[in-house]
Amino acid sequence: MQPLLIELGTDELPVKALPGLAQALFDGVLDGLARRGIAVERGDAKPLYTPRRLAVRLPGVATEQPEQRSEVPGPYLNVALDADGQPTRALLGFAQKAGVEWTALARTTDHKGERFVHRALRPGAPTATLLPEILREAIAAMPIPKPMRWGAHEHAFARPVHWLVMLLGDAVVEGEVLGRRSDRMSRGHRFLHDKPVWIGAPDDYVEALRAARVLADPDERRARIVAEVEAAARDAGGRARIAPDTLEQVNCLTEWPSAVRCAFEPEFLAVPQEALIATMEANQKFFPVLDAQGRLTAHFVGIANLESREVAEVRKGYERVIRPRFADAKFFFVEDLKQGLAAMNAGLAGVTYQARLGTVADKVARVALLAETIARAVGADPVLARRAAGLSKADLQSRLVGEFPELQGVAGRYYAMADASLADLAHEPRAAVAAALDEAYMPRYAGDAIAPSPLGRVLAIAERLDTLAGGFAAGLKPTGNKDPFALRRNALGLARTLLEGSLELDTGEALLQAAHLVHADIKAATAATPASREALRHELRQADYAPETRASADELYDFILDRLRGYYAEQGVPPQRFEAVAALRPASLLDFDRRLQAIGEFARLPEAEALAAANKRIRNILRKSEDTIPAQVDPALLSEPAERALAAAVDAAIAETDPLLAARDYVAALARLAQLRPQVDAFFDQVMVNVEAARVRGNRLALLARLADRLGSVAAIEHLSV
Repeated sequence: MQPLLIELGTDELPVKALPGLAQALFDGVLDGLARRGIAVERGDAKPLYTPRRLAVRLPGVATEQPEQRSEVPGPYLNVALDADGQPTRALLGFAQKAGVEWTALARTTDHKGERFVHRALRPGAPTATLLPEILREAIAAMPIPKPMRWGAHEHAFARPVHWLVMLLGDAVVEGEVLGRRSDRMSRGHRFLHDKPVWIGAPDDYVEALRAARVLADPDERRARIVAEVEAAARDAGGRARIAPDTLEQVNCLTEWPSAVRCAFEPEFLAVPQEALIATMEANQKFFPVLDAQGRLTAHFVGIANLESREVAEVRKGYERVIRPRFADAKFFFVEDLKQGLAAMNAGLAGVTYQARLGTVADKVARVALLAETIARAVGADPVLARRAAGLSKADLQSRLVGEFPELQGVAGRYYAMADASLADLAHEPRAAVAAALDEAYMPRYAGDAIAPSPLGRVLAIAERLDTLAGGFAAGLKPTGNKDPFALRRNALGLARTLLEGSLELDTGEALLQAAHLVHADIKAATAATPASREALRHELRQADYAPETRASADELYDFILDRLRGYYAEQGVPPQRFEAVAALRPASLLDFDRRLQAIGEFARLPEAEALAAANKRIRNILRKSEDTIPAQVDPALLSEPAERALAAAVDAAIAETDPLLAARDYVAALARLAQLRPQVDAFFDQVMVNVEAARVRGNRLALLARLADRLGSVAAIEHLSV
């Protein structure tokens, strides 16, 4: 075993693709070695990379393949030998091709009979002779959507390749890949050590590059960035905001990172800090500095790809590039404040939301109606909910959001706190309305929290209800990987807000109202004039729910359940438990969650499996029966002791579980129903259901129907039966 080093030196590689390219090369080399049977001691090896290089370093690789055994099947005996046992032309041809006498061939037997076979054993090839081809295969398999070509050859890679290091032990592996002959000469930092770097052996690689001002280990480089940024932020009297995405991109931009503490004019702090932070992180890859309360200070930290002797000049450069963007943000913010939310809102009538769904103003009107209804249902202020919903999209017309689209909602919060149209509200309700404009977009991404305030949750629900209903009505249902309106994300966001916010809302009724409003707007859009369109819209909204509206709401409910399957699966809920509750289609998702938790408790009881199997059997009996099952059980027709005992036990269980179900104490209800197991087992052991006497048979079916109805009152427990 000898250590292995492969390094591809290139022009600066794409920042966001760099970790994936490094991992793909690492995996490809390991796969190529494994397919050739070459033993590897991987240890804690990992991909090494910088903006200018991809490297694979393995602690131990066998210097040659093991012996290579081969077995080539030949003709069957009935074809290979004639009647006298002599070789036919088929056998002689096979032996000649194998390079041996036919008498040296072995025999084997398979399902068709006995046949000749040529077995051979040859020495394994030296690993060094196989490595160039292994590397070429690994490169060919790398995910490079747009390979570049350079020079007067046909080689292609993510970026032009300038050097290649291949070492097995302390020896250079001879070979050519991508037009580069291998040697042991790497390269140092482009500015701090612009000269070749001798690599004596793979184990020397990281240290040799470190001496040449290159940190080849991305984990070491990342740790240095964090340490330097945090130290610089402390020097500025604050703490650094280190966003994971910004950190990763800076890590892929530098080989020898060095922090530079910078500052900007405090007057820019009058601008929403989210805009300034977005500029620093997204555009310049700088790290903002916050105070103890999480507020932005007039400092930030830049990361240079060198240790400069003129740090002051580097600082001036960083401060200079950020100033114009800050000045633009300040100008947009001031101008937006002059305009006001009311003027912004008026402009929404001229902005198309979706061809069939009308303008953004139409969407806002629908969301406002939904928000008012939802607020009443969940105990929020319906007046404030409608008012907040009416302003929820105004900031889309702002200059600030035009420049920073990611600030939707955030900008609205700032404008609402300063807007004259909300002057009639005291500070607390105004702050609630302003916060709701921002929180309506939560959760913004996977793992984000739901809206923290009651009003924010109402708006988040109303917004997603309209988006889902509108998307389905407009024919924008997700297909495959396509989801232009992010309906999957909206469905999960809606469900999470209801569940994690503990909001008791009739989801089915809310979906009905949302679909009703959307269908009314779509139909009203066919009217000839604005006045007639508004009149028709009003008339349609007052009408009863149409069949297509109910069908759409049912489809939306199923769509939300599909998202919940994944949500609960991530929490470890078995799929059969989810399906047991989903079969009942509870109106409230919070009630759905309570039932799901209860069925989990029930599944742990020793009686659960037997009762689930019994309920499955009962459902099958009832489904197959062609009799008209009586609505009530006639005690006079109960003749067998086991059926009388079951009827009495069911009566008692129903009487005791009625108040539990009314109180939604599903755990206690299922625990009480589990006590029916002895009577159920005895009934099926001692009583025949499908007897000849029609009235007796019908009465027993009625008893089973009553039992099944109560056993399935919390969930369709038959789904728990394997």
